[in-house]
Amino acid sequence: MLKGRLGLDSAKVPHADRAGLLYLARGQLTARDGTLAFLRGAESGPDALAQGDHAIPLQGVSMILLGPGSTVSHDALRLLAHARTALAAVGEDGVRLYTAPPLIPDRSGLARLQARIWADEDMRIMVARRMYALRLGEVLPHRSLDVLRGIEGARVKESYKLTAERFGVPWRGRRYDRANPQAADLANQALNHAASAVEAAAAIAVSATATVPQLGFIHEDPGQSFVLDIADLWRETVTLPCAFRAAKRAEDRPDMPVERIARRLTGETLARERIIPAMIERIKALIEDGP
Repeated sequence: MLKGRLGLDSAKVPHADRAGLLYLARGQLTARDGTLAFLRGAESGPDALAQGDHAIPLQGVSMILLGPGSTVSHDALRLLAHARTALAAVGEDGVRLYTAPPLIPDRSGLARLQARIWADEDMRIMVARRMYALRLGEVLPHRSLDVLRGIEGARVKESYKLTAERFGVPWRGRRYDRANPQAADLANQALNHAASAVEAAAAIAVSATATVPQLGFIHEDPGQSFVLDIADLWRETVTLPCAFRAAKRAEDRPDMPVERIARRLTGETLARERIIPAMIERIKALIEDGP
């Protein structure tokens, strides 16, 4: 069929006019009568949909988050690709991002603007300063990234200490052995798991905005540098409170793994406070508003 024939090409709803994200779990995502349907299984928590057969607004959302206990058919994938609606396989409440297949967005403006800002050293530093200002509550006058990182490191150490005191958790400093993560104390283990959950939320937001995960403004070497930049914006408000709350609960409930507690608490916070939509809006603001 020729491009644009019968208006099919123009029928796609621009992402700017879509509602955002839709989380589906414990069911089957299939195609029916030219659109999507989700057959929801038995309820086991406060999910968005009740048990039953639901029609899915294929072009009304930018991304579908497919949670645990779900399957997707080949025909459903074909329809999603045609509508340019992204699909991501995620953990409970988005605390893990297992895969988000590359999907060509309908516009490249945000990614091109991100690359342009990132490539200009002065503009990149200005965006980094804005990120630090959002976290630290003040605009720092320094223009050296190394100096900014040093100031942030000192502030973060104090945040760890204060948050540990707030929740009554013993704290002897941030220690993490990648070769043996279980050797860390409960607080450090909980921090690892909460941070991973928030990073997954940031990865979903980056994928939803079709920005470039490799082009971070503060982080440089990791392949998910921009994801880490965005996750750090919620360190003091989400990661640390969830982690130390989980560590305290794990002390009181030694029969429950701290990883499970941290994931659940962080997932509940991400859902309740609508963190992923907030991350999407923050990404747009950081890039579109310019330095």
